[in-house]
Amino acid sequence: MRTISTVMACCVLILAAGMAEGDEPENLPKATIDGTGPGWIELTLDDFDHVNCDPDTWSMKDGMICTTGKPIGVVRSKKKYTNLELVTQWRHLEHAGNSGIFLWAEDAAFTDLKPNQLPRGGMEIQILDEGYAENYEKKNGKKSDWFTCHGDVFAVGTSKFHPFEPVSKNGRSFPRKELSKPHPEWNHYYVRAINGEIRLWVNGEEVSGGNQCTPASGYLCLESEGAPAQFKHLRIRELP
Repeated sequence: MRTISTVMACCVLILAAGMAEGDEPENLPKATIDGTGPGWIELTLDDFDHVNCDPDTWSMKDGMICTTGKPIGVVRSKKKYTNLELVTQWRHLEHAGNSGIFLWAEDAAFTDLKPNQLPRGGMEIQILDEGYAENYEKKNGKKSDWFTCHGDVFAVGTSKFHPFEPVSKNGRSFPRKELSKPHPEWNHYYVRAINGEIRLWVNGEEVSGGNQCTPASGYLCLESEGAPAQFKHLRIRELP
């Protein structure tokens, strides 16, 4: 009769034979940063200034930051940020909804900004419902080669950055995986922005980003861009 130790040794040998050095087991659990712990602060609409939307475009409801989407515009953080971590859950309430988060937008990006305009600078982290790509493909008969609905990161206006691969024809960092969920499901974003480098995790996996960002300090903005959307558990932690 084999001893327990002998059986265990045989199992280890069988596993080792089928797994090369450095291989990892499949389906490992994802580590999701939820923005709780030392240094994290939850943001509400009181932490933002209205820039170029209507008084009722933005509101707080059941602890969520909500936008009607109309007119197009932004709310801007009351303070400027440089190095930071940011987490939020977001969802669209309509098919083909559009929104986004701006980082590092300077004062000049908001000069004379009128309703139905977005800031002229900063780094944008796209928040786009899958229906937007579906509509584009139906209209044009082909898949878009300049945007996705899964976490594009790109420079806006006069701002600049070096996008991580893969890169779209218009200079966006395209996500390496398609992980976003369609409306009305919730999605989770984790953003790390340090020393001019931005990295984005969508629903627990890193997908896109870039470095050599100019500027690398400025305001945080939430976008209203045509359709209702909600943000909850918007939390930030400033870094050295």
